[in-house]
Amino acid sequence: LAQVHGLGSRVCGSVVNTLAAVKMGKFIKAGRVVVMLQGRYAGKKAIVVKTYDDGSKARPFGHCMVAGIDRAPLKVTRKMSKKKITKRTKVKPFVKYVNYNHMMPTRYQVPNEMSPGSICTDQQMDTPDGRKEARKFAKSLFQEKFQNPPHDKSGRPSKDVLYMRKKLRF
Repeated sequence: LAQVHGLGSRVCGSVVNTLAAVKMGKFIKAGRVVVMLQGRYAGKKAIVVKTYDDGSKARPFGHCMVAGIDRAPLKVTRKMSKKKITKRTKVKPFVKYVNYNHMMPTRYQVPNEMSPGSICTDQQMDTPDGRKEARKFAKSLFQEKFQNPPHDKSGRPSKDVLYMRKKLRF
């Protein structure tokens, strides 16, 4: 840059410093669909419930609380019995705190009517019973939204919820 414009190398350094000072926008917000990259739930999809960009006392790094799907529902056909359909549409959820380095955000954002912020709270995450309660609520929410997904502006089922329902193939 400095050589093209015939400027000294000192000017080039200041241009680079000013470009580095521009701050990145926050795109991992509540409702963003992410793919887990590390640990027990690697390859599983989750929804960001709450973000902690500056960390907390217990976790001094950028992280977030996620609610995800450990076991996705299976395909259902018309000729299956009611018993088989209920068994195949069951969802196994998980709720946990995750470091930003251990997840990959996707382009999908769940609709506001799913209210991702209400899936679980910090107080619930403090106790094993609270986590169990949060998982139970997440299970009921996911199963309900997967069976009849909310519609987008064009009247079709929301692609974001349909993406969450599918198992990630890799």
